[in-house]
Amino acid sequence: MHRIATIDVHVAGEPLRVITGGFPDLPGKTLLEKRRGARERYDHFRRALMWEPRGHADMYGCLLVPPTAPQADLGVLFFHNEGYSTMCGHGVIGLVTVVLENGILPAVEPETIVRLETPSGLVTARATVQGKRVRSVAFQNVPSFVAALDQVVEVPGMGSIRYDLAFGGAYYAFCRAEEAGVALHPAAARRLIDIGMAIKKAVSASRSVVHPLEPELSFLYGTIFVGHPQTPGADSRHVCVFADGALDRSPTGTGVSARLAVLQARGELRDLQPYVVESLLGTRFTGRILERVEYGAVQAVIPEVAGCAYSTGRHEFLIDPDDPLRSGFLLQDYRESPGRGP
Repeated sequence: MHRIATIDVHVAGEPLRVITGGFPDLPGKTLLEKRRGARERYDHFRRALMWEPRGHADMYGCLLVPPTAPQADLGVLFFHNEGYSTMCGHGVIGLVTVVLENGILPAVEPETIVRLETPSGLVTARATVQGKRVRSVAFQNVPSFVAALDQVVEVPGMGSIRYDLAFGGAYYAFCRAEEAGVALHPAAARRLIDIGMAIKKAVSASRSVVHPLEPELSFLYGTIFVGHPQTPGADSRHVCVFADGALDRSPTGTGVSARLAVLQARGELRDLQPYVVESLLGTRFTGRILERVEYGAVQAVIPEVAGCAYSTGRHEFLIDPDDPLRSGFLLQDYRESPGRGP
């Protein structure tokens, strides 16, 4: 039996499974090299922990690795139903909560700083600590920027859809929910996934997505539907469909970062002005722009996003070498693609 230990949390409703033991060491001089090694040599472990019967189609996880940047406290790789993320906002909030509440890193009241090396760059998090609990985490994200505003794409069966393209650790196409004909509530989950994936595929087919500095970040990660808030005190509602049809239960930390860049580019948000985004569930992240920077050849902002995580369990998963389904499986037909299965 191969044994893998994890600590699970949820962040505004979105799951995070943090691998704390049992994953093979990853060689590599950079975090992107370690990410390639995980994908090429050990992807069966990702599938085993994200897919059924140990996970589900919307499961999300991360792996702690030794950092390659000298200023980082930890390195982290994020993954999901399809593969490996370049950055994850809810993952940062959940991971910092796990490492401080479980003594992986020392926690100091009233605030502890944790520096994480991610495939997108260095992310600095501030955890509010009270006793043995982390009450909230705010992280300073990587430079976030707009790639294009007011673009139009033809989506089969839908016609013309207007979108903004922006990067907040990953690239997202932002669409107005009413223009796409979708409602932002839980009962519409399946329709949100179907239309979100149709838009993502149409945008990816219609244009190149090119990161200014790192080729491995040059791809469209998801579609984010934006709409009016449905609870007092929020400024907007976000629903993100990402990877291979995963539906984010949280407001999406990297998506909030990218949206702040869009709002700043449109002159609709001041620096340091709080912007509260609610999720499909009504849970919230709060974002703000800390500063404006040059990032390669583009103008970018440094966003901060804050939220809370809550522990849900500790696990020791067993992977039986005799089990024909040891590497997991998925049944949802809208996520079928070549290579699925054990």
